[in-house]
Amino acid sequence: MKKTLIQLALFVVIVALGYMVYDSIMEPVRFNKEKQQREKVVIERLKDIRSSQFIYKQLTGAYASDFDTLISFLKIAEIPVVKIIPDPNDTTYTLTINDTVGYIKVADSLFGKRNGFTYSMLTNIPFSNGDLFAMQADTIERGGVEVHVFEAKAPFTTFLKGMDEQTIINLISKFEDIERYPGLRVGSLAEPSTDGNWE
Repeated sequence: MKKTLIQLALFVVIVALGYMVYDSIMEPVRFNKEKQQREKVVIERLKDIRSSQFIYKQLTGAYASDFDTLISFLKIAEIPVVKIIPDPNDTTYTLTINDTVGYIKVADSLFGKRNGFTYSMLTNIPFSNGDLFAMQADTIERGGVEVHVFEAKAPFTTFLKGMDEQTIINLISKFEDIERYPGLRVGSLAEPSTDGNWE
């Protein structure tokens, strides 16, 4: 009887220890899976910001320095819809005539096919409980030429909220050790680049 109780107690301890080992192995796996899912959503928002900035720059000559300016532009700006036809007087068929057949709102062009799109989706970092993307625009000099640049970013501390804090601290430390931005970023204020740091 006593031997059976000891064996039962040992079995319970072994099962508990086995679960703790399994859980400690699976914790980083679960963290990385959730991190990747959240990053995917944040990257889509950063790509939306980049697309909006591209059109803003095409039509104004510079990038928007804040979201109020960018969103106001998206609400009212229109881009022409151009029909390109061959020039009937050109026998070589190399010349074309550009004919503007109408205009379409920039926001409809970028987000018209997205159900439930709102402008706050551009500004709010997903999973952050209301934190906003940091966005800036500036000009830098490269090869004696002024170049317009912009940057939008979301630190890990915002979109990984609610996840294991020590793992987030370790992740940030790892990025800082190799002098990389601890989060997701598109564009750069130091280089004439519109790439995302995930690309």
